[in-house]
Parts: sequence; C-alpha cells; structure tokens
Amino acid sequence: MNRIDRVSAILIQLQSKRVVKAQEIADRFEISLRTVYRDIKALDEAGVPVIGEAGMGYSLMEGYRLPPVMFTKEEAAAFITAGKIVDKLTDKATRKIYDEALTKIKAVLRVAEKDFVDGIDDHIAVVHNRYLPDKPGNNIHLQIILENISNKTVLDIGYFANHSQEYSNRMIEPVGIFFSANNWYLVAYCRLRKDYRHFRTDRISYVTPTTTQFRQQHPALNTFIEKMKHERELEKVIISVDKKVMKYFGEQKYYNGFVSEKEAGEKVEMTFLTASLNGFARFFLLFGEHADIIEPLGLKATIIDVMAAVKARLK
Repeated sequence: MNRIDRVSAILIQLQSKRVVKAQEIADRFEISLRTVYRDIKALDEAGVPVIGEAGMGYSLMEGYRLPPVMFTKEEAAAFITAGKIVDKLTDKATRKIYDEALTKIKAVLRVAEKDFVDGIDDHIAVVHNRYLPDKPGNNIHLQIILENISNKTVLDIGYFANHSQEYSNRMIEPVGIFFSANNWYLVAYCRLRKDYRHFRTDRISYVTPTTTQFRQQHPALNTFIEKMKHERELEKVIISVDKKVMKYFGEQKYYNGFVSEKEAGEKVEMTFLTASLNGFARFFLLFGEHADIIEPLGLKATIIDVMAAVKARLK
C-alpha cells in the first residue's frame, strides 16, 4: 500500500473509534511506530483535526466527519459474503440489523459497484451441513446480550442445563459470546454458582436486563476460550489407513479430532486428539477393515467391546 492510500485508511480508522492507539495503527498496516507518527503529522498538516500525542492515542475532534466512504467491488463482495453467514448463523434480530446496514452500504456504492453486487448475490451461498441438527436461529438473544455486555448490566436469565436436565434462573454478569460447533455460547460470571460459566444461547429461555450494573473487571473472552481448550482431557490417537479409502473420509475426520496426516507408502498415518475413545471406536468401525491402530493400545480393547455388543444384539 502506498503512503497516500495508507494515510487515507488511517483517517478512516480514526473515525471508526473514539481513541485509536498508535500500536493499533502500526499492527494493522505492518509499519513502525515512527512511521505512524509521521503519517499522523501529515494528516494534521493537511488540516485534519487530530487530537492526541505519541504514546497516548489519537482521536478526531468532535463533529469532524468524512464524506460518505466509497467502497470497492471487493469490499462490497465481502459484505455480501458476510451477509450470507449472518443469515445462517445468527438470529432474526441480527439478520434484520445487518440487512438495514447493508442497504445503507449499497446506497453509497457507485453504479458499477451496485450492478456488481446485484449480479454476484445469487452466486454466493452458505449451505447447511446435513449431518448437523437444524437451528431455528430465532431465539439466541444475540443483540440483547451484546448490548448488556457493553453496558455492564446484570442479566436475569432462565437456563436449561442439558447435562443435569434441570431448569434454573440465574443472575449473571455477561463477559462475551463465541460461536463453536454450530452453537453460540455466552460466557458470564454466574452469581448463583459464584464462578464463571458458559451458557448455550439456544437453551436460554429468556434474557431480562436488570437495573444493576456490575463494576467487576472480568478477564478477556479469549482467556476463557483458551482455558476451555486446556480443560478438555484429550487423548492422542494415531492410526494407519489404506490410502485408497482416504477419499471417503470427508469432513468426518474433523468432527473426530483430526490433527495431521503423513503418507507412508500405500498408507496414511493420521493423528487425532479425541475427548472420547468410546466415540472414536465407533468412528473407526466405519473403515476398520482398512486401518491399523498405532496408539493407544487401549483403543483396540474398546473397539472389541463395541463389536462384541453389536454381535450380541444381532443374534
């Protein structure tokens, strides 16, 4: 990116937030802090009212706004693609808000870009995986959760815990949301359990903001996600599979903890990390006549037990 384009992009970035740190700009454009300071100075000399100083952060004077931003074809296509994902993976309220925002974006496109967007829309799709359960996508409360994360408001929720098959009412301090394995999850401090918990949003029956704001500074969302990864007890599995059957695996290998693979003659050595040897044993039976188990040896016994149970049922 040449300097003129970069300085223009920095101006847009300054307009996107109340305060932008110099390091954020440096990281985004992969430039040094010294270059950031020079670019900010160039904006200032051009008459842009930049407030701040090196080492603190920068903002634009209140009331200063750029003319409507013009988007490129590639940026417009990215918005259309994101819209397809929003439509499949979020709820009705979020889809409505995104559609309204997209309409505003289309309004400032040049005629050529508008024609491009209209023409490309029918050529992008997000297809539901038929091996995963359908999601209604209308009761996951994303917008109200996000608003109250920002406001630091205690939420009153009703929650059905699948593992205990129990329904309870909770007062929680919301921390963040994340999407994993076809579901949205809310991470929050639960005042009932006096600890952090994560709640599947489609199992929350209602979300009601209270009049109470919490002051506790909670750890960042990524802290909880990394902790969850490490808390899962995963067992390493290595198998050797005939190369000729590899084409039939498809996405199933990823659902069973696939990590890596390497060729060894007419075979492929595959490594998995699984949370359940019992579950992996059933996956292995799909192609067992074309595979060998390298480790763990306990997997062999598990598979034999499963086969014995099936054989007994078939008598």
